Amino acid sequence: MARRVFYSFHYEQDNWRAAQVRNMGIVEGNVPLSDNDWEQIKKKGDKAIKQWIDDQLAGRSCTIVLIGEKTAGRKWINYEIEKSWNSGKGLVGIYIHNLKDKDGNQSTKGRNPFDNFVVGNDGKKLSSVVRAYDPPCTTSKDVYTHIKQHIEQWVEEAIKIRSS
Repeated sequence: MARRVFYSFHYEQDNWRAAQVRNMGIVEGNVPLSDNDWEQIKKKGDKAIKQWIDDQLAGRSCTIVLIGEKTAGRKWINYEIEKSWNSGKGLVGIYIHNLKDKDGNQSTKGRNPFDNFVVGNDGKKLSSVVRAYDPPCTTSKDVYTHIKQHIEQWVEEAIKIRSS
């Protein structure tokens, strides 16, 4: 049975790349929004966006942050990471910059978004606890295959990290 996960990603920059991962069917993700639906939610303001994110996170065991060139530091990505961590969900990052976008372009590797968070009283970075996987491939096809072969294992590992 597939795990129920939440996918966090920079919509404008990486929705095409994210769709490739989400459509693998290995883990069950949140229902994708159309551009129009997202614009309608955004028009209602921050409270509505938080409510939508909170509703999407409900019943999920893990959040997968799909890391593109400009993912780290984005307001709503940060909210999703913080909310997921504070809710005890598994949390894992997957770099997707080498997947092609709708125009056939790859992008530059972005910063690790987990570096922006500190956990515990000792001030260690969340990135020292949460893993962010960068497929060791350069072609989009090979990156896709690598993610597809490992995503289930990465999710299980993230859940195990949180439960220990």
